[in-house]
Amino acid sequence: MLNDYDWISTEKHLFGQPNSAYDFKTNNPKEAGQRLQKLQEVKEKLGRNVNMRAMNVLTEAEERYNDLMKKKRIVENDKSKILATIEDLDQKKNQALNIAWQKVNKDFGSIFSTLLPGANAMLAPPEGQTVLDGLEFKVALGNTWKENLTELSGGQRSLVALSLILSMLLFKPAPIYILDEVDAALDLSHTQNIGQMLRTHFTHSQ
Repeated sequence: MLNDYDWISTEKHLFGQPNSAYDFKTNNPKEAGQRLQKLQEVKEKLGRNVNMRAMNVLTEAEERYNDLMKKKRIVENDKSKILATIEDLDQKKNQALNIAWQKVNKDFGSIFSTLLPGANAMLAPPEGQTVLDGLEFKVALGNTWKENLTELSGGQRSLVALSLILSMLLFKPAPIYILDEVDAALDLSHTQNIGQMLRTHFTHSQ
């Protein structure tokens, strides 16, 4: 027995000692054995009453839960990546839009001033808004900024439209342009200004 239970040699001196785990008067080995046997019987009885089908259902439910949690983590991770990509694309879009607006706006004003000396024009967002909300025409004849394009003559509105079209074309110039009677509604001085504008702004196009 000593070979099978090496703890006996280290605990032997406590055997029979009062108030110890080995106080055999208080902890009768026979009674302890009977209690152990009863507990084993109860355990066996409970084991026979265990619903194995319920255990299988529980196991399946746990597996489904773990699988769903794994998929949830994947979806959340993908969502974070998508949101980061959208934010990055929005930043690039805003940057590209601002670059295009600044270039087109600069050329728009320059072309319009060439076509109509002494006048100014620009593209600006409405008050309190940004470029993303839209742009409005701002035209000044001399030092007076017009509130609306309806205050301009038909010829002046034609020059505004022509200036906008040409400034947009100038953003990514083509090697050749065909302008069909763009000066039909303009007087001779404006026609001459169109020629000067083309020579000044479209030096790499025909």
